[in-house]
Amino acid sequence: MPRIAEARAGAEPSSPRQHARRQSILKAAAEIAARTGLERVQMHEVARSSGVAIGTLYRYFPSKTHLFTAVMADQIQGFGAKLPDRAADTSPEDAVFETLAGATRKLLRRPALATAMIQSANAARASTVPDLARVDTGFLDLLLRAWDVERPTEHHVARLRLLTLLWYGVLQSRLNERITPEEADADLRMACRLLLAPEADAG
Repeated sequence: MPRIAEARAGAEPSSPRQHARRQSILKAAAEIAARTGLERVQMHEVARSSGVAIGTLYRYFPSKTHLFTAVMADQIQGFGAKLPDRAADTSPEDAVFETLAGATRKLLRRPALATAMIQSANAARASTVPDLARVDTGFLDLLLRAWDVERPTEHHVARLRLLTLLWYGVLQSRLNERITPEEADADLRMACRLLLAPEADAG
């Protein structure tokens, strides 16, 4: 497990050059974690691979918890950029299922990285790791788009929050090989239909 994040937030990039540098760090961290797993990631190796000084790395990411929570926020943003248009004959709840199932498949292609991101997000505190909020809002926005809800109510948000928590559990169970791909898909499809069916709007 990563150590609990230091009690300070990392610096935010303010110029195109700084944004590019931050993205280089995230890319290098993801590639290293995919090969080695979180425990063996060394911050100096991330700095070297991304071409930045170790002080610069720590200015943006005070700990591995900050770093891999940011990697997760970046991955979710990438999912959103590639979200396909919903087919006309696909129900809203099935579209959300397909989004979750697709995210699961993509993350499982690099299981060590997926584990690193989940462990880091679980260890992070929202008060000191701003990217944790980006993880939550990014995933919520992704699912609202799939669900085709333009003006979400608190009830919409609550249902998607519950669904996201369930998805994390399914993903963790797949990473641990506790359930099969077929069981994971069946569980996610059932959850989408129970939580997102139109009749639930009256709740």
